[in-house]
Amino acid sequence: MNEIENIENSINSGSPLGTRGSSLYDQTIQYLYDRLPVFHHIGSAAYKPGLENSIRLMGALNNPQNNYRTIHIAGTNGKGSVSHLLAAVLQESGYKVGLYTSPHLVDFRERIRVSGEMIAQQYVIDFVKKHKKLFDGIEPSFFEATMAMAFNYFSDCKVDIAVIEVGLGGKLDSTNIITPELSVITNISFDHMAFLGDTLEQIAHEKAGIIKLNIPVVIGEALPETIPVFEMKVIKEDAPIFYAEEFIKVTFKRYENNSMIVETSDNKTYQVGLCGNYQLKNIATTLTAIDQLNELDYKISNSSIKRGFEKVIEITGFRGRWQVLQQAPAVVADTGHNAGGFRYIVEQLKAQDYKTLRIVIGMVNDKDISAVLALLPADALYYFTQASIVRALPAEELQKQAKSLGLTGEAYPSVKEAIRAALEEADQADFIFIGGSNFVVGEALPNF
Repeated sequence: MNEIENIENSINSGSPLGTRGSSLYDQTIQYLYDRLPVFHHIGSAAYKPGLENSIRLMGALNNPQNNYRTIHIAGTNGKGSVSHLLAAVLQESGYKVGLYTSPHLVDFRERIRVSGEMIAQQYVIDFVKKHKKLFDGIEPSFFEATMAMAFNYFSDCKVDIAVIEVGLGGKLDSTNIITPELSVITNISFDHMAFLGDTLEQIAHEKAGIIKLNIPVVIGEALPETIPVFEMKVIKEDAPIFYAEEFIKVTFKRYENNSMIVETSDNKTYQVGLCGNYQLKNIATTLTAIDQLNELDYKISNSSIKRGFEKVIEITGFRGRWQVLQQAPAVVADTGHNAGGFRYIVEQLKAQDYKTLRIVIGMVNDKDISAVLALLPADALYYFTQASIVRALPAEELQKQAKSLGLTGEAYPSVKEAIRAALEEADQADFIFIGGSNFVVGEALPNF
């Protein structure tokens, strides 16, 4: 009997312990990873574009996604930040809020939250056990099965509204079976080009697929290449469109107590628990979305916005966005993983005061690695590494590509070893940045 069969038998029997002494919850998660194709682990082999599986899954569950209101959020970068900011503000406004995001950093349950609390382990076990035959018949991807679990959980919890983050793209993403009250597209830049297209217009077309008939849409960042795509789509769908950049401007003032103080063009000041100058656009996008929600008769006060922005991490458990992990030496982690994200990260790094900049970096093999490396500073010391997933680019290969661009450093076989080396070699006045992929950050967090 193989490992998967052992796990399946344990799940079916409800045995509290199974293979290798792992808990039934751990076995259930392993079943999802082993039985269903997981994009964030293996890449393109797990990608299942189209809505057929989602429609069949949700139909078998009696379409729980229709039992509550939803907000749908797509974009190349920033959708996670906007999702969490919106969820925090809605929760502070008295709503019971579901939040579905991906990928997770440390714990699978980070993907599915209700009013900030992660889904219970027992619910995960029970859901998989109850619907295993359904999974076997439809053979959904890991993301499709996880989405079905989330939508069912939100219905069982009787949430007022759920904030739903797109997994990949928009038009063919499995989450695109919902009819939201508001759609949000944070921005468009180059990522997942093998699936979404190799021009900004093509990528925008895929993201614009979440725009639906008569449903207002907020655009966080517009480009000359993407505006015509959005305008054509909203005309077709008779959907009101709102550009955040025309609605409000957000200006950085200062950092204070691991928060960012910002000021808006309508003379309001907010303390925001998410740091990094790239959050300015995400804050503007969120404020524009909140304005449209209030137009839809939501009751969101400025005091709720203030509390939600300030306590977003505590309220939602959000991590990995310019997250300060320690001081002296300063250590910051960020999940930015493409050229669009790294442009903002590099700007932020230039603004830091340090003796030596040390960068712990690992990437996955299906990204535009050369575009990211070309943005990085040549005067930093690098610790090239790899996360423990199949998609990870070997540290030695990353080191080789970086060397051709004038970036030098040693290669380390694990994130833990790379971090240990950086800390051992750092002076208290140094600055250590950890990033390159969600998976590097996910493996880094338990070390602090």
